[in-house]
Amino acid sequence: MPYISNTDRDRQKMFARIGITKFEELIQAIPDKFRLNQDLDLDKAMSELEITYKIKSQTCQNLCSQNANSFLGAGVYDHFIPAAVDSIVSRPEFFTAYTPYQAEISQGTLQFIYEYQTMICELTGMEIANASMYDGASAVAEAILMAVRKNKLQKAILPATLHPAFVQVIKSYTEGVGIELLTAPAKDGVIDSAALKTMMDDSISSVVLQIPNYLGNIEDAALISEIAHSQAKCLMITCVDPISLAILNAPAEYNADIVVGEGQALGNSMYMGGPLFGFFATKLDMARQMPGRIVGGTLDKEGKRAYALTLQAREQHIRREKATSNICSNESLCTLAATVYMSLMGREGLKEVALQSTQKAHYLASELAKIPGINLAYPQASFFKEFVINTPISADQIIEKMLPRAIYAGVKVGEKQLMLAVTEKKRKAEIDEFVKAMQEVCHV
Repeated sequence: MPYISNTDRDRQKMFARIGITKFEELIQAIPDKFRLNQDLDLDKAMSELEITYKIKSQTCQNLCSQNANSFLGAGVYDHFIPAAVDSIVSRPEFFTAYTPYQAEISQGTLQFIYEYQTMICELTGMEIANASMYDGASAVAEAILMAVRKNKLQKAILPATLHPAFVQVIKSYTEGVGIELLTAPAKDGVIDSAALKTMMDDSISSVVLQIPNYLGNIEDAALISEIAHSQAKCLMITCVDPISLAILNAPAEYNADIVVGEGQALGNSMYMGGPLFGFFATKLDMARQMPGRIVGGTLDKEGKRAYALTLQAREQHIRREKATSNICSNESLCTLAATVYMSLMGREGLKEVALQSTQKAHYLASELAKIPGINLAYPQASFFKEFVINTPISADQIIEKMLPRAIYAGVKVGEKQLMLAVTEKKRKAEIDEFVKAMQEVCHV
């Protein structure tokens, strides 16, 4: 990106305008131990053209998922994105920095958010959805806070099979507000339902379920929901992969109260692990406890279809202390990509993506199991597009040995355990190439 640097003269003018003499005065509130207190080891100044050449020469050395045989997953997935998605989201009327403060003036933006909310409701079976959250992790955390507001109870049960990054975010959200987090143990790669039963009492505000869980396994959602609802006030929070809902039961079918998840798989690239967006849906009678914003349909004074911000959980200007949440925006561009993607794919397209992902994942699992020393870590569990294998050598060794072959060999989840993700993009030749490479690098 082109830039204009500030000269010493420019800086002195700015200092004079704000009443200081040197830059250090601006950062005096930062404790000295947190400052660098030395010059940066930078190259000699270069022209814009020289910098462009240097950056290009370095980026050409990168190995990204687009030019590698990648089996990375663990929350961010390499699904196919139709060209129309990027074309539409790049239009200048959408490609803006922030939500307009007079939202109703941007009817096009409100319309796509309304359509996005509708599609999320159709996917999940829930009655109402918001304009999106920052990511899947914050969506789960906000769901726990919402449950506490709803039933005035202060304990939440998290499964040991929940994504560890989600757990970290949840702890950050809850540790200062007196919410106690309990962990339901895992058995054979899924929640230990018997143990969960023993943890339930009338102090439990919510039970969180991730399906498929962090290890890729499909939990018994109906059973967990039944256990959670054994206590009258307890709410069932389900965190789902949206692609999986094309072939798995919608959360509404097993009486989930709040449905959240990471939406990146819907038309958003892996990038470098972000930006992401979280979706959030619930039952209509809990609408006023929802975090974030809700766009509603209405009629203007001429009787024409129009859209408005029906609910804003956090007002920017008044009664902040009464707000249900501190989220004051949404991941608008990411949700636009999701809206375009879902519109293009339709029901049958999403189903085909889901079916191909799970079929190809199971093919890879069966082929890897033929290699001596490799087997499924959780053979009794069903999985969708991601699974864990036990390996004869360390996962670190496998990952390192695969890189020169332009292969990303999944994510390490144990000393000798790899988690592999397969999407509809994977061709049989690529899967077979990986299997052959695993035979060679794991030979002991």
